[in-house]
Amino acid sequence: MSRFLNARYDKLEPYVPGEQIQKDKLIKLNTNESPFPPSPKVTEAINSFETKRLNRYPDPEAKELIKAVAGFLNISEKNIMAGNGSDELLAFSFMLFQNENKKIYFPDISYGFYKVYAEIYGAYASYIALDDDLMVNPGDYCDLDGMIVIANPNAQTGGAIPRTDVEKILKANRNNLILIDEAYVNFGAESSLKLIEKYDNLLVIQTFSKDRNLAGARIGLAFANEEIIADLKKAKYSFNPYNLNRLSILAGAASVGDNEYYESCLEKIIATREKFIKDIEALGFFVIPSLANFVLARSDKISGGDYYRELKEKNILVRHFGDERICDYVRITIGNDEEMEALIAATAEILKKEGDNNEED
Repeated sequence: MSRFLNARYDKLEPYVPGEQIQKDKLIKLNTNESPFPPSPKVTEAINSFETKRLNRYPDPEAKELIKAVAGFLNISEKNIMAGNGSDELLAFSFMLFQNENKKIYFPDISYGFYKVYAEIYGAYASYIALDDDLMVNPGDYCDLDGMIVIANPNAQTGGAIPRTDVEKILKANRNNLILIDEAYVNFGAESSLKLIEKYDNLLVIQTFSKDRNLAGARIGLAFANEEIIADLKKAKYSFNPYNLNRLSILAGAASVGDNEYYESCLEKIIATREKFIKDIEALGFFVIPSLANFVLARSDKISGGDYYRELKEKNILVRHFGDERICDYVRITIGNDEEMEALIAATAEILKKEGDNNEED
């Protein structure tokens, strides 16, 4: 670190992204991206005429995108704001919505950026342990004294809670903001968007990185009442008014306009997920029930770290975390059928090798 760094940030532990390895024949299942390209309508929207307009600033309100999303979801445009990925919107929220206690509650195993944002913005991160099944227990989030952040489905485990449980948390914390991070919600979970008109303490954040096949476009969306949206816009206009680039706005709007393609990709990923779970369970793995585009899996025959390294040797990337409670697991993104079949075949080989080694010992 330099001698100019503010001492407050000396011990800041930054978020560690999944490995981005450029290698031929690599099967990349470590960052929860979609295995499918964007809608063909996205390619049509980003044409030579539009790229020639990159000398002009984009619309700071992203009106074309917001209008498309509002129409698709039947939500007022006044209740939506676009961000540079959901990460920007999460960062603004951690900065803006601390109460006098400066406490922010979230699960002990969840999206790694929550801890980072709490540290950056001087909040007291209050961790609530997942239950023994690595699931969120809604009862643990009632009558608290600070902002509450829940990824639903959970960003590391894939477990989800129903909308009725979210509503219970909202009712039990009327004086606290409840942020529901729905990055993975459309892979089978229940969205809380229907509750934003009923509860003024609800903020829902979604992304186009997962189900819209647009991780590289960095498009996030916040949904809440007009007052909360106004707060978020105040932060945006104080930081980066042109937060979403011209081509991403076009890509997002075009994606929303192709619902048939969107639904078909979702259906394929969900079907592949369910087949993969059966296949890997048949090899003796335990899988946390998931409603996301990934699964968290472990085997009694090989440690999580060793399994991750053995797969990497076979040019298959998955994610391994060092957290004590999940260090025996790996997180596996759902790719296309061929990729998941390759992982199953590689896993069978790895387990056979482990078995042979154990016999020699």
